[in-house]
Amino acid sequence: MNKLLPPDFENDVENAVKLFWELRLDTKTNSQEGGRGAVIAGKNLDGFSQLIRKVTIYCGFPEESVIVNGKEKLAIPGYFRPTKIWDALVIFKGHLIAAFELKSQVGSFGNNFNNRSEESIGSAKDFWTAHRENAFALKNYIKENNNKSRKNHTINPPFLAYLIMLESCPASTSPVRVAEKHYRVFDKFQNSSYANRYKILCDRLILEGLYTSASLILSERTKGLAAGNYYSPSLSLSPKNMFAEFAAKLLVAKEIYG
Repeated sequence: MNKLLPPDFENDVENAVKLFWELRLDTKTNSQEGGRGAVIAGKNLDGFSQLIRKVTIYCGFPEESVIVNGKEKLAIPGYFRPTKIWDALVIFKGHLIAAFELKSQVGSFGNNFNNRSEESIGSAKDFWTAHRENAFALKNYIKENNNKSRKNHTINPPFLAYLIMLESCPASTSPVRVAEKHYRVFDKFQNSSYANRYKILCDRLILEGLYTSASLILSERTKGLAAGNYYSPSLSLSPKNMFAEFAAKLLVAKEIYG
């Protein structure tokens, strides 16, 4: 295999973006709960879940090693809570290779940005603390018949990824005031749009070691629905960069555990 990613990867991303808008804007789904039906059902990012599956299989892993459906199957131990349901997992021969958090935001930017930030930070802290306490150790793997006889070997850190799909529109790309009643906020947040705040969030999630990789995908609904058009604010936050890092992790894991 000469390339980390499937040759039609970019088309797959565009198809995932297009599917997002098709599901998000579906009139039948949107007739309930003010258009939140598809979001609550968790299906609007199914295209990216399937892309995770495709890349995993492309890198030589069996299909059963990648999990993208079923709440119970997607639940792994936490540290501050019993379990956390991720959006995709890769588990190979009892080793947790990767976990993905997939999020989106369309409208209501002011109400939801802080919630998204708190969720991403808290979930990552919970994940890495559980990892530190050997929650994902091979001896704890339930499907392993002789797990009690296995030593608690030090395991390589899993690949933890955060992908967020954001609507590109004047409300998300225009500068926004910040409240400064007692102390000045960091300069980067001055007159920053919500799109730029998400960029700062993703950059710092990686910088602080909370996520191995992150991707911020912006798409305008009309062009996204018609052709899957999207863009990322930097190459480091592009889906291609994140999935290439994921593929590299898969190949390393295959070499070690295969």
